[in-house]
Amino acid sequence: MDFSFLENRLAIGILFSVVGVALTLLTQRILNKRGLFTYFVRHDRVGISAQDAVFGTVRVTWNDNLVANLYSSTIELRNESLGDYENVVVRVFTNDTILLNERSEIVGTTYSLDWTEEYARNLTMQPGAEPTEAQKDIYAAGRDYLIPTMNRSQIVRLTFLNAAKTEQQPTLWLDVLHKGVKLKFRTPQTEFFGVSQRSAAIVGASSALVFLGIVVVLVDTAWLAAVVSLIYGLVVLIPGALLVKLWRWLRDWWGG
Repeated sequence: MDFSFLENRLAIGILFSVVGVALTLLTQRILNKRGLFTYFVRHDRVGISAQDAVFGTVRVTWNDNLVANLYSSTIELRNESLGDYENVVVRVFTNDTILLNERSEIVGTTYSLDWTEEYARNLTMQPGAEPTEAQKDIYAAGRDYLIPTMNRSQIVRLTFLNAAKTEQQPTLWLDVLHKGVKLKFRTPQTEFFGVSQRSAAIVGASSALVFLGIVVVLVDTAWLAAVVSLIYGLVVLIPGALLVKLWRWLRDWWGG
């Protein structure tokens, strides 16, 4: 008696069972994944004070005080997780530059950020009064913001005009203390179709292996297969970026 049919059905059943278990574990991992916020900082030199006996003197001042190195620093904070968070407190701090003016925005909305009540209270002054030295130090060294809602994939952008204390590029850092959220610093990356170029290249190169296999099977002419593969290799960033975007969409859809 030929039992090959039953064996095939058994193999198919086992295969689907394994796939089902894998998908279940993947779903649980996605849904239970700890919240992740990432941020990067970009610095642009705005002005520099210099003295030259021949060509003259350039002076950058702030409230009539000389500023040696003036920078515009931008921080972007992104919610990389599948969860939405409320009342997130974010602290910006530095020890090698003086924070001056600021601008904040919740990207894609008309809203900006407010200081936390405690931070605002520490800077409260009577009408007509001058800030104390302690208040000046607090303002120059950092800010505390309250983000009312930080939805998934939401970006918060903070821009500071600041005066570096040394000749080196200033450093600004973020700190987030919120239940279930981990904060990670990332370096600024060039984006392609809204995806980091590095991620698009890695995913695109991986998909090229699959594409090459399909070409080898379907295309009989060697030179045509080579040309098609070459073209795919030249535009590999496009399918890579599209696949990353598809994965993000499926992840968000699956996570609700």
